[in-house]
Amino acid sequence: MSLHQIRKTLFLVVLLTISVQFTYAQNTNVQQDSTTQETEKNEKPEKIRKNLRFSILGGPGYTPDYGFLIGVSMLFTFKIDTVDPNLNRSVVPISLAWLSSGGFNVIAKPQLFFKNDKIRYFGQLQYRNNYDNYYGVGFNTNQNTVRSDTTTQFFQNSIVNFGSVLFRLGDSDFFLGPSFEVTYRNLSEISPVMAIDPTYIEQGGKPDGTDFFNIGLGFEVSYDTRDIPANAWEGIYFDLTARYYDTWLGSDTQWGFMSAEYRQYKLLPFLGKRRVLAWTAKVRSSYGDVPFTDMSLIGSPFDLRGYYLGQYRDKTSAFTMAEYRHMFNSKSKLVSKLGFAAWGGVGMVGPDLWNPGGILPNFGAGLRVEVQPRMNFRVDFGRDPLAGQNLVYFNMTEAF
Repeated sequence: MSLHQIRKTLFLVVLLTISVQFTYAQNTNVQQDSTTQETEKNEKPEKIRKNLRFSILGGPGYTPDYGFLIGVSMLFTFKIDTVDPNLNRSVVPISLAWLSSGGFNVIAKPQLFFKNDKIRYFGQLQYRNNYDNYYGVGFNTNQNTVRSDTTTQFFQNSIVNFGSVLFRLGDSDFFLGPSFEVTYRNLSEISPVMAIDPTYIEQGGKPDGTDFFNIGLGFEVSYDTRDIPANAWEGIYFDLTARYYDTWLGSDTQWGFMSAEYRQYKLLPFLGKRRVLAWTAKVRSSYGDVPFTDMSLIGSPFDLRGYYLGQYRDKTSAFTMAEYRHMFNSKSKLVSKLGFAAWGGVGMVGPDLWNPGGILPNFGAGLRVEVQPRMNFRVDFGRDPLAGQNLVYFNMTEAF
């Protein structure tokens, strides 16, 4: 992406923020008594409207993954229990994109908080109906396969739904609960080089396409002291997730995975207000007859931004990165809603953690626009030093 394109993108984001943002104020809690119950009943729609905060940004854009597109990012936040002053606001970011290359995709990542934060639901629901790319399996294959409509491209029609219901353990900061996934993928319009890929053929792929159906069950345990999970300034987060997929559950194959992730956030008051250093490390390892569509990946808006989505895949992936987040403090309300972030990191993919196929360095920077209190829209420009390429990302909420 050229400097001219970057400037145009930044101008578009600021313009859209001014002209298209809609935010509803937080509800003021009202105690009910016998003399006000009828009034409260009549005002319920108004209270629901005030409790809900809704922000939307949209317009034309461009990404190297999908080409030109019309994108819309929405952010819904609300309290499930409006009389609990300490309950985190539930967060539901939703992104939609209509692609010039054909098709569209929709993704929602809800974080819901119930019963004085004794119960949580974290999940993701995604529908994809667009062209995608498969570079094979393994670092060397991924790095040396040329991306094109005759080598890596295929069309994917898929729906993915996974999540975890987490229960707080007593009064501690530990959570434990069941985890699930239901996924269906239909692949068609297979490019000639992909059609002869050994992994694709071994997993039943044919020149005209293939299907994958997964149902998995497992568990998730986490330790969470973050002040606000969607955009933490302070605290620690550790998560361990494992799921198993089997034919008796309805899956096409038998396989499983385990992932472990650590995040930490620290305010830097000596640099001013709203200045945060965040760092993370994550490992995901799969085993068994893993569909190549569900192998461990590097390259997404939530890890090493700068690599094509899913370009690097194998049974195991790992990465670590640190990010500095800086919001401007100004008397101007517009300027005080703006900020930036800068990050650097490194990752790997391989058959297991002890046999990395190669090292994936990464760095980048991005614009932040506060669309709701402590909720940012972000535009990130990530660098892949191996290929010498820059990729751009538009998302609600932070990367981690």
